[in-house]
Amino acid sequence: MIIKDKINQMLDTLPEEELDNVYWFVYYLRNIYLHKWNLFGKGVKVTYLFEESEKLMQLWEYNFTRKISNETKESIYYNQFKWHIYSYEKEDCLKEEAAREAFDVVLKDEIYVMYQNSPFVMLYSNATELISTDFDNEQDIYIFDKSCTWTYVNTHESMCGPYFATKVGP
Repeated sequence: MIIKDKINQMLDTLPEEELDNVYWFVYYLRNIYLHKWNLFGKGVKVTYLFEESEKLMQLWEYNFTRKISNETKESIYYNQFKWHIYSYEKEDCLKEEAAREAFDVVLKDEIYVMYQNSPFVMLYSNATELISTDFDNEQDIYIFDKSCTWTYVNTHESMCGPYFATKVGP
């Protein structure tokens, strides 16, 4: 029996009200697959950085949020979503289409990619062909260059972002 038949048999045993959960789970898995397939098609090499991840997350935070006080971060729920620094307008950034256009043209041979609440960072090599629409289905994703001169953020909120910001000055 092929996998699809096995899945259909399992679906037939579920009550109708559970099928909505199955749909959204399959939708999520499909988006992951399509994102990976798109990266592969563009020749992007993805390396998971386990040991360096915490340092890279701190580097992002230092370069893009260092002028924001801990009190302000707390008041905007920064620990819930780092991108609140942009949605609450605590840091300057480009928004929406201007952010997309900036990301599309910036140099990005090697970039770091991290997700909110994920314990690791990825290095995307050979990433020059990536554009903003490649990340439209990615939620709460933070992309930045190896020198931390810019960051591109796509959120899970349709009315927030995407955002493109440059490093905070001294």
